[in-house]
Amino acid sequence: MQLNLTRPLAFFDLETTGVNVGSDRIVELAILKVNPDGSKDLKTKRINPLIPIPEQASLIHGIKNLDVKDSPSFKEVAHELNLFLEGCDLAGYNSNRFDIPLLVEEFLRAEIDFDLKGRKFIDVQTIFHKKEQRTLSAAFRFYCQKDLERAHSAEADTIATQEILEAQLDKYPDLKNDMSFLHEYSTQTSNVDLAGRIVYNKEKIEVFNFGKHTGKPVEVVFQTEPSYYKWMMDGDFPLYTKKIITQIRLRILNNK
Repeated sequence: MQLNLTRPLAFFDLETTGVNVGSDRIVELAILKVNPDGSKDLKTKRINPLIPIPEQASLIHGIKNLDVKDSPSFKEVAHELNLFLEGCDLAGYNSNRFDIPLLVEEFLRAEIDFDLKGRKFIDVQTIFHKKEQRTLSAAFRFYCQKDLERAHSAEADTIATQEILEAQLDKYPDLKNDMSFLHEYSTQTSNVDLAGRIVYNKEKIEVFNFGKHTGKPVEVVFQTEPSYYKWMMDGDFPLYTKKIITQIRLRILNNK
């Protein structure tokens, strides 16, 4: 089934130095932009992370330090990628919990405030897990009746993800071929920040989702314990989380 698009949908996958959104870096990314007219644009890049690639990460994706020593840093390609993704909704496999947060972190490190406002996020893994509970390779075999060759290559994973979403739409009549619907279906939590440290409660109030203040409104904690804001800003939290709590703190100050 061809995707029903009103704006471009960018499928993407990242290969990284690890799984810590706040400290790890991209070593390869691939973006498959599907346009409303059905045409596609594919962009694949190796990235020098400017930090060592751990051996355990190289064992997964096969990319070693020597492979990226002459590649550009993310900052050198950030402007090009930002323009390529302009006006696109985003799709991937486990992208809501990992790829999108890490991509935004890299843009922020490159001093580009990648705008998420109004974008739809389609997570093929979430749809798959709600329907079948398996891995990407199993999903590709299940939905597309093919073996995924070169798994953990960003380009192969990206193209497979796009094919899986189209096959999911063919298989499940209750899945609407509509990006707003798939965005809602891909959403697992009401995150305020991408890492899920801050979430909305039932009253749509921002509350902490970790630590000693779990469930407490962020505004209340920052007003009664101002040092908690500084502790978070000095801590190993993602830059996007720090951006969100700074917006909340500024809102408190402006309302005084």
